Amino acid sequence: MLSPEKGIGKWIEDRLPVFSIARHSLIDYPTPRNLNYWWNFGSLAGITLVIMIVTGIVLAMQYTPHVDMAFNSVERIMRDVNYGWLLRYLHMNGGTMFFIVVYIHIFRGLYYGSYKAPREILWWLGIVILLLMMATAFMGYVLPWGQMSFWGTTVITNMFSAVPLVGEDIVTWLWGGFTVGNATLNRFFSLHYLLPFVIVGVVLMHIWALHTVKSNNPLGIDMKGPQDSIPFHPYYTVKDNFGLGVFFFVYLTIVFFFPNFFGEPDNYIPANPMATPPHIVPEWYFLPFYAILRAVPDKLGGVIAMFASILILFVLPWLDRARVRSARFRPIYKQFFWLFLVDCFVLGWVGANPPEGMFVTIGQVATIYYFAHFLILLPLLGMFEKTRPLPESIAASVTSAAVTSSKG
Repeated sequence: MLSPEKGIGKWIEDRLPVFSIARHSLIDYPTPRNLNYWWNFGSLAGITLVIMIVTGIVLAMQYTPHVDMAFNSVERIMRDVNYGWLLRYLHMNGGTMFFIVVYIHIFRGLYYGSYKAPREILWWLGIVILLLMMATAFMGYVLPWGQMSFWGTTVITNMFSAVPLVGEDIVTWLWGGFTVGNATLNRFFSLHYLLPFVIVGVVLMHIWALHTVKSNNPLGIDMKGPQDSIPFHPYYTVKDNFGLGVFFFVYLTIVFFFPNFFGEPDNYIPANPMATPPHIVPEWYFLPFYAILRAVPDKLGGVIAMFASILILFVLPWLDRARVRSARFRPIYKQFFWLFLVDCFVLGWVGANPPEGMFVTIGQVATIYYFAHFLILLPLLGMFEKTRPLPESIAASVTSAAVTSSKG
C-alpha cells in the first residue's frame, strides 16, 4: 500500500510523495537493534497528544468561556451531554498521563545521554515541547472556574509582578484587566485551544530532527553499519503496540475507577474571589517547580530560580562534558542520576505541603541539590569520572549478550 505502482496511488505519489515519506518514516526507518521499552514513551506521548486534541475539540463545543457560566457549563458536560463525563475524564486525566510519559521520556534521555552531540537541537525541541505543555496545562486548569482554578491563576500570574519595571504591566496584560476575571478566562481559553496545535508543529520538528541524527540507544554508541540497525516495522511497532496496551490499561483504569485521584476537591466549588482556600496548590506536575519557587525567600529570586530550573536543561549538553553518553558505562554518574530523581520527588512532596516548618528547610536543601547536580556535579564528573570501556558496536554487544544468555 505504501509503494503504489499503478492507479490512483501512483498518480498521487508522482505529484505528492506521501506514500514514500510514510514508508521511510514508519517502515524502513533504520533504528538501533537494541532499543528497550524505555523508548516506547516518545510514541506514547504522541498518541496522548492526539487524544488530548480530539477530546479538547469536542469539549470546546459544549464549554462556555464566561465567568458566570463556565462552572455550570462544565457541570452540564458532566451531567447532561451524552458521554460528556467520559470526554472530560479522558481529557482531564489525559493531561496527567501526558506529563507522566513525557517526564519518563526526559529522564530516560538524561540516563542514556540522549542530549549529547549530535542531538542538541533534538533535545532543545523536546524542552520547548515541555514548556508549551506547561503553558497549555496551566491555562486549561483555569477553565473549570472552580476555587482552585481562580486562586491558582491569581497566585501564579502574580509571580510576574516581581519582574522589575514591567512586572505589573505583564500581570495586567495576562489578566486582561486589573483582576482575574472574564477577560482572563477568555484569553486563557483561546490560548489553551491554540497551543496544542503549536505543540504538534514542534513535535513534527522533533521527529524531523530525530530522523536526521537517528535514535540514541541504551549503549550510547552510534550505528556503524547495517548490522547495527533493523527496520522500524515490524520490530518496534510490535513493542510500541505492547506499550500502548499497558498504557491504556493504566489510563482507562484511572478514568473509570479513580477519575478524581489527581484533582483537587476545592475545584468542585465555584470560584469565589471573597473566599481563599486554606492551601493553594498547582497540579502535581508543577509541584517540584513550585517548591523551588517557594524555597527562595525573595519573590524575584524565587521566580528566577523556578524558570532557571527548566531553562538550565537547554545548556545541559555543554554542562555534561563526559564523552560517554550512557549511564551504563558511567558508574558514578549512575548513582547521582538516581539521587537526582529522588530529589525531584522530594521537591514534588514539598510543593504539595504548606511552606512551613521542616518543609521550608527540606525544600531549600532539595533546591540547592537540584542546581548543584547540573552546575557542579556534571562538569566535575565529566572531567574526573573513570568510565567503563564501550563495546565495539551495537551488533557485537547484542551478539555477545545473546551468546551469554544461551549459555546460561
